[in-house]
Amino acid sequence: MPTPPQGFYIGSFLVHYYGIILMTGAVAGAYLASREVKRRGHDPELVWDLLIWLVIAGVIGARLWHVFTPPPSAIAAGITTKYYLTHPLDLINLRSGGLGIPGAVIGGAIALYFYARKHSLSFAEWADIAAPSLALGQAIGRWGNYFNQELYGARTDLPWAVYIEAEGATFHPLFLYESLWNLANMAFLIWLSRRLAGRLKSGDLFLVYLITYPIGRFLLDFMRLDAALVGGININQTFMAVIAVCAGAALFWRHRPARPSGLLSD
Repeated sequence: MPTPPQGFYIGSFLVHYYGIILMTGAVAGAYLASREVKRRGHDPELVWDLLIWLVIAGVIGARLWHVFTPPPSAIAAGITTKYYLTHPLDLINLRSGGLGIPGAVIGGAIALYFYARKHSLSFAEWADIAAPSLALGQAIGRWGNYFNQELYGARTDLPWAVYIEAEGATFHPLFLYESLWNLANMAFLIWLSRRLAGRLKSGDLFLVYLITYPIGRFLLDFMRLDAALVGGININQTFMAVIAVCAGAALFWRHRPARPSGLLSD
């Protein structure tokens, strides 16, 4: 893969491809969600109204996650959590990069919860609707990392390796691997929602997302060279493992076998 440009200029203003791709992912996810909302008999216009709040909350959550879990390369350059907290203009300067997907999902989930309460919607049902759309948005959004020359793994000479100009070498394109994982996850979630429509409880599909995406991210982080560390621990990988285990336990508990009645009767 050749070294990509980061964007294009309108006058003296640089329009970053990263931002364009993120918004493309958000709109594509919203379109997929609107189709599902319509299939379920709801008003699809709610999705486009909700999208604004999801994007705002997602960006805030993603930025805060980065601020409190900066990668080693940022720390080496003096860009630490303390630096961000003492330089508020840099904290809100998204053009300098720095967004974390875990924070985006958390922020989006919080926004969805309050939006659902305000409009008397089922949070669990709408989380299910959002799950495949979220996976699609992530699959598209990960290509922003390609243009930013980030999210790469170990050195390799494989045909699909990405050239990192700052390193002067080719590396595993982790953004590509995660994009493909998310695309497969989207297809799996849609298939599951149709195949087990009569057995799934409201909220199950989102729990499945909270298992499948973290598993992929957990495995890929073994290859990541610039993983964020907290107390010497890969915080993203650890967080993903905890989420996957908790979601799996919740899913099992919701579908645990019913205890036979009259077990203690004479």
